[in-house]
Amino acid sequence: MYNILVVDDEPLICKGLSSVLASSGIDISAIHMAHNGYEALDVLRTDDIDLLVTDIQMGTMNGIELMQQAKLIKPWVQTIIISAHETFHYAQMAIRLGAKDYLIKPLNNEQFLDSVRNVLLKLHKPEPAEQEKLIAGMQEHFHMDELNPQSVDWLNQLVNSQTALKVQDIVRILKEKHGIRLEGPYFSMIRIRLHLTDRNRELTKTDERLLRYAALNIVNELFDEHWNHTAFYASDREINIVLQWNETLYGETASSGIMNELDMIGRSLHFNIQKYLGITSVIGISQILKGIEFIDVLHDQVIKALSCNERHKDHYVFYYGDFNWNQYSQRPTEEEFTAQTSLIVEKAMEYINRNFAQKGLTLHEVAQNNHVSPNYLSYLFKKETGYNLWEYVVKLRMEESKRLLLHTDMRRYEISEKVGYESPEHFSKIFKKYYGMSPSELKK
Repeated sequence: MYNILVVDDEPLICKGLSSVLASSGIDISAIHMAHNGYEALDVLRTDDIDLLVTDIQMGTMNGIELMQQAKLIKPWVQTIIISAHETFHYAQMAIRLGAKDYLIKPLNNEQFLDSVRNVLLKLHKPEPAEQEKLIAGMQEHFHMDELNPQSVDWLNQLVNSQTALKVQDIVRILKEKHGIRLEGPYFSMIRIRLHLTDRNRELTKTDERLLRYAALNIVNELFDEHWNHTAFYASDREINIVLQWNETLYGETASSGIMNELDMIGRSLHFNIQKYLGITSVIGISQILKGIEFIDVLHDQVIKALSCNERHKDHYVFYYGDFNWNQYSQRPTEEEFTAQTSLIVEKAMEYINRNFAQKGLTLHEVAQNNHVSPNYLSYLFKKETGYNLWEYVVKLRMEESKRLLLHTDMRRYEISEKVGYESPEHFSKIFKKYYGMSPSELKK
């Protein structure tokens, strides 16, 4: 069964779409409603949501911004955008962020439901037995259109710098003989390490080859035509991805946060490989550098990023920039690694303690202040404090609102405003969920 979140600043539209969904016969467990982006983010933080249906033009946070924040919280949440205007720029940004449809108001009910059904059908999660059938079926029937071994060899020579040839010579060979253009000028790398031993049964070499090929297909599907990428095998259990942007595209996407998008992609890769293949993976993400001559630096960065899994075995996506490698001339010790981790969490807590009542406070803002990725900060914060980062924000807001209720004459709407909520109704909903009673009941 599926959980759907409908977001629109017009309550009648929210109720109307929810009613259409409720009477559709679709296997829906719960339909949540929110009337602005901030309320929607609170729902996404506290509930399991499979599909987000959002208006694009809403007050202080538009649908695009909501999508970006939603993807930081849960990259696998699928989105359908609805809009009163057929704006190409918005549509282009929505599709780039992974929106599955862009519907124009007034909505046709059947068209809307068809879009929802199409998205939910693709969310089907194979059970373990089905995963085994998938491998067996691939072995028996699937024709593998493998990568050209020569191009793979040249690409590995390029990133490893294990050749006497100059970088530009290899780039020219790849372009002229294999049709692979590495023109950039901006580049980044992602490396996937597959944990094939995680599966319940022993795998043959053929099984491993099939799973690696299936993982490569997941890579290509996730990056699709919106990313200029080249994916190739780095070893029997590893896949490299070289990403590139030209000046125009880099300029257009830098403002919306390319690193955030890479972080989302990394988490989506891990999620989908686990979901469809039943194996875990570790993802290393490099920085973005200008110039193909730095490709070996990017390769070194993804390997260092992957090495963080040795210290954080229960975390799977690592960005090179999350750790201050330049501070150490050699590999950091356990104590140095721990000290840096504690400092990140300490600074995050200080920032939250000062700003928890700020309207629109986001994980991205806290992470940006700390110069780390939102994903890594969330992981460290939970590991060090026992609290999910947003649970900690809510805890501070609720404790302050309780204090104000019991010791001042402030009204509900004033307290709601004071602790950072957009509406008194939404504040009351969060308060009741936290304390088990409404603000008025507690005051009595």
